[in-house]
Amino acid sequence: MSEDLDSLMGRVHGGIAAFDFDGREVPCITLEEGRFDSIMRRVAGRPLSVNTDLNILQDGLGHVFVEVTLAFSEGGFAETLLINARESLGFFELLADTSILALSSPRSGLGRDRVFMIQLPRPEKAAGALEIIRRGLSCGRGRGGGAAAGARIPRPPPTGASGE
Repeated sequence: MSEDLDSLMGRVHGGIAAFDFDGREVPCITLEEGRFDSIMRRVAGRPLSVNTDLNILQDGLGHVFVEVTLAFSEGGFAETLLINARESLGFFELLADTSILALSSPRSGLGRDRVFMIQLPRPEKAAGALEIIRRGLSCGRGRGGGAAAGARIPRPPPTGASGE
């Protein structure tokens, strides 16, 4: 693996998931508890907008990463996370389908409590990003790469399910 690829792999955010919201699967980024609390302290109870940018990084060999930047209008701060598109293709499929992004913390029970929802104002941008991601992932087919179509993303167990 190249140094650049190793560097990207080391920066990948692992808290990618989905949960059911009113009968619809919603993509979710789970943030470390302190980071989530810091965001909530800055924005809770204030009218704001969140500019969501998806910067797609690819090498032409089937490695695709997406740098997600959330710029909050209130408080003048931004959060940037790197997602491995090969491992989280399902996340981007849901994002393109719903135009909703949720932020949560590990304590929240994934969609059950303490969730910050962001409505993307331009759904066509998420759909366009998904197409670029799919094309980038398909470049590696035949070279040990290629996308796992609809790569699974973690979902919480149904309410009341035992955690065996």
